[in-house]
Parts: sequence; C-alpha cells; structure tokens
Amino acid sequence: MSKLLTVFTPTYNRVDLLPRGYEALCRQGSHDFCWLIIDDGSKDNTRELVKSWLRAESLEFREDGFVGYSKDADWLHIEYVYKENGGLHTGYNKAIEKMNTEICVCIDSDDYMPDDGVEICVTEWAKYRDKNVSGLVGYDYTIQGKRLGNQMEDGKIIHYVRLKQDKGFSADNKLVMRVDLLKQVAPQPSFEGERNFNPIWMILKVDQIAPFVLIDKTLCIVDYQENGMAANIVNQFFNSPNSFMELRILYVNLKYTSLCWKIRHYIHLVANAKMAKKSLFIKDRGVNWAVIAVMYPIGTLLYYYLKSKRTN
Repeated sequence: MSKLLTVFTPTYNRVDLLPRGYEALCRQGSHDFCWLIIDDGSKDNTRELVKSWLRAESLEFREDGFVGYSKDADWLHIEYVYKENGGLHTGYNKAIEKMNTEICVCIDSDDYMPDDGVEICVTEWAKYRDKNVSGLVGYDYTIQGKRLGNQMEDGKIIHYVRLKQDKGFSADNKLVMRVDLLKQVAPQPSFEGERNFNPIWMILKVDQIAPFVLIDKTLCIVDYQENGMAANIVNQFFNSPNSFMELRILYVNLKYTSLCWKIRHYIHLVANAKMAKKSLFIKDRGVNWAVIAVMYPIGTLLYYYLKSKRTN
C-alpha cells in the first residue's frame, strides 16, 4: 500500500461520534489516503466499533491494535492503534511514529472531512510540494456552515505563527503537514499526570523550519464538544501547569513574532510558572530574565485572576 496522505484521528470515548467521520471518509472522491485511528485509552467500545467496519478476511491483528480494509469502501485502509490514556499530544506522538506517508492531516473524533477534502489535500499539495513549505493551511467550518476566521489569500506563503498573531485568523483552521518534518520535531514532551498539552507545540516547531501555504478551501467540518480540549481552558491551565509553561517558553522563543506577542506570552509564562510552582530563572532556555522581571507583577495578577475563575 502506497498512499500520499494519512488522515489520523486521536480519540477518547467518542464511540458515538466516530461513525460520522468514518462515513465521510468512505465518501471521499480521492482514495489516495489511509485512516489511522489512535485510541487514547477509551473505556467505551471504540475497538469493537472500528473492528465492525472492517472486512473479516482483511483483518490483521498486531500487538497494539489491528489493520484492515473497510466493508463499505473496499479501498479504504484503516489502522487502529490502542495506547494508554495520555492526552491529545500523546495521540499525536503515536500517530507520527506510525505514519509513513508524505503528508498528513488530523481530523478530530468529533469532526469530519467534506466529501472533496482528500482531493483538495492531494491536488493542492501537488502544486506546492517543491516550494520548501511545511504544508497547507485551509479552513475549518462549523456544522452550521460558518467559516472560522477570515478569508485567506490563496497561494500565500507565510509562517503559521504570523498568521496566528492576526486576530482575523486566530480561530482554528486545518493544517496538512509534511510527515518528515513532524518526525523531525517529535515527540512532544510529556509531564506525568498532565493531559492538556496542545499539539500546536509541534506545529510551531515545524513552522520554524519552513512556512505554510494558505489555500482558500474547506478541509474540515468541526463540531466542538463540551468536554473537548477547547473547553474549560482555565481548568486546563491548573491541571497541566508544566505543559503550559513549556508551551509559553516555546512562544517567547519563536522567530517571526511581534513584540506584543512576546510580551503577552511572558505575562502568561509568569502565571503558568506560579501554577506549576516552578522558578522562572531558567538557564539555557532562551528566556529573557529582564523581561520576566518587568512582567512579573502583571503575570502575578493574571495568576490570581485565573485562580479566581477556576471551577471544580
């Protein structure tokens, strides 16, 4: 099997939502992809559901899961991998370890691709693969048909972090990424007991190597859940303080960022360090101690404000 694209889906207890994503993949006009499901320790019957989608004669069991071909779309190769629960970023780590295609795209377990999503990925990548870019940036649309963020300039090459500094593009969008560059920066570090470490850490690491191409096309339909990673962000700050501190250290070291960006994240770095009960006087991490000293009072106020907003 030689495919261009891996569609990977980290999932945790989403047996009720996964069928929608599966059905969308079976409808794809282009077949130049495989589907990799990373089960992050689900307690529901996700395993049995995925197994029910596969033709019995194609099933091949492995130590951490199984592979096979779909009953409903005989060309669709599906790989299911089970791992202990560790959070979304560990799902990304496992997916990157397993992938052997040229490019990949993450479609979350509560989301799905439009019927021409794979075709867009394949066609657009053929245009730009020789331009030394990290991948493509397309749109997320809500199930109500609303585009997230402003319209993008088709074909524009830009570093992703520069795009995220613009309020008009701060909403979620969908990235198609080179697997070789992800393997170069992975794995994302983990901290014991902390499951809320945003995989944007790896995306921005890749972005420092090469920019992305904007495409004026829809790649994903999103359906945010109340228990999703985007929900209850204040609680996540306190549940995973070392992870957020690590993310802020990356943010303040990034190239292609503005002074306002750095100041904002230095303030958050102070607050996250207080949550983690860690010293900010970090050697050899690129952190500017003078800036920390200036931002320390504001960061302390932010810490107490967020603490007052925390819910059980």
